[in-house]
Amino acid sequence: MQSLLALSRLIDRITAAVGKSVMWLILVAVLVSAGNAIVRKTFNWSSNSLLELQWYLFGAAFMGAAAYTLQQNEHIRIDVFYGTRSRRTQHLIDLVGHSLFTLPFVVLMTWLLVPYVWQSWQIGEVSANAGGLIIWPAKLVLLVGFALLVFQAISEIIKKVAIMQGLMEDPHPFVSAHEAAELEGAQLAETVAKLAEGEKR
Repeated sequence: MQSLLALSRLIDRITAAVGKSVMWLILVAVLVSAGNAIVRKTFNWSSNSLLELQWYLFGAAFMGAAAYTLQQNEHIRIDVFYGTRSRRTQHLIDLVGHSLFTLPFVVLMTWLLVPYVWQSWQIGEVSANAGGLIIWPAKLVLLVGFALLVFQAISEIIKKVAIMQGLMEDPHPFVSAHEAAELEGAQLAETVAKLAEGEKR
């Protein structure tokens, strides 16, 4: 099990590095969007390539951060049932969900995307829009994103088993939406109290 946990830690490090790196693509996309708007208004000129570049950048940020979102336990879940279970039951739900749903789905998507990307690259597929970009890099982003999700799903399964066996601490203790709201309210009240105290001085 220790070797599997070492593999999980390696996957987590790679996922975190990719996830934190692709965040900058949002900034680049915003700059491209702003530059495109300025050029269009100033010189009455624009290009489909700039518009498509924005889509590519947002897509790359989304797919690159998907595995990181899973690692950070920030993916969407329905708390109505999940939040009322014991933490051990929650781990079991996560384990079953990752093993029977998440992993098979992302493996299937990765498998189907390989020929999809390969064919696009072979024919040099280009956007149907005038002045558009080549398409295979966008499709490659999809493939890489799902491949990262495959490895991260494996890492999550390993961690869930280890947590349930008592071999590691839970890296993401569950906090219900109600508890999170209470904590946020308490922190806000504390901040306001500190500001008010500072003004009195």
